[in-house]
Amino acid sequence: MELAYLAAGIGAGITVVGAGLGIGRLAAAALEAVARQPEASGDARTTMIIAAALIEGVALFSCVICMLLAIK
Repeated sequence: MELAYLAAGIGAGITVVGAGLGIGRLAAAALEAVARQPEASGDARTTMIIAAALIEGVALFSCVICMLLAIK
């Protein structure tokens, strides 16, 4: 049972790190796009927010699954 706690912690940690790196790269790409074409900043911002929400959603579901594995 103790290995389940370890596995859940490692899984949640990897998920959070991956989501953080993904959102960081996403924001960098959006800022680069706005720097190249300032008139398209609204579209780039909207796309970035939607993509960041999807990444956060996957990270949240993964953390919930890790917690459920630790409880069971």
